Amino acid sequence: METERQLLDAIQRGERAALRRLYDRYSGYAMAIGLRYIPDCDEVRDVLQDSFIRIITGIDRFNYRGEGSLKSWVSRIVANRAIDYINQHQRLRFTDEMPEDINEEEPDVGGIPPDILDSMIGQLPTGYRVVLNLFVFEQLSHRDIAQRLGITESASTSQFFRAKRMLQKMIREYIQQQSI
Repeated sequence: METERQLLDAIQRGERAALRRLYDRYSGYAMAIGLRYIPDCDEVRDVLQDSFIRIITGIDRFNYRGEGSLKSWVSRIVANRAIDYINQHQRLRFTDEMPEDINEEEPDVGGIPPDILDSMIGQLPTGYRVVLNLFVFEQLSHRDIAQRLGITESASTSQFFRAKRMLQKMIREYIQQQSI
């Protein structure tokens, strides 16, 4: 398989087929990232189109830092475009909704298929979902999340806490249904 460096070199040489390989290599990954933020496939396709336009037009400014840095850069662009899309079309809504049965014990997610877990994340209220994704998958601090979303650090922390609790409730219900 072609390394990121080789792919970037081909793009810099002006090989148009290299741009197609870039898209083919990362489009599925980008779709998965987009779906974590926006559960509607059609809306995610819009975000991906905009993301890949930004990726292709900005590739000459990309600073290669070793294998994996291109994938990471693509991930950041898609996540940022997804958040921008939410802000433009859906309005980022934060809620105080909490599941009623708060059990401190975390359920075992090992037996839950990834697509089911992704679907559960997609069911979270928008604010919960965005903060959870930024904290867990993008590994941003609550301070960075607060700055990115224009909220307070404590709001980020509370949204993450509530998202985690709501997701735990969904996981418990799923496990309970599977054992019947």
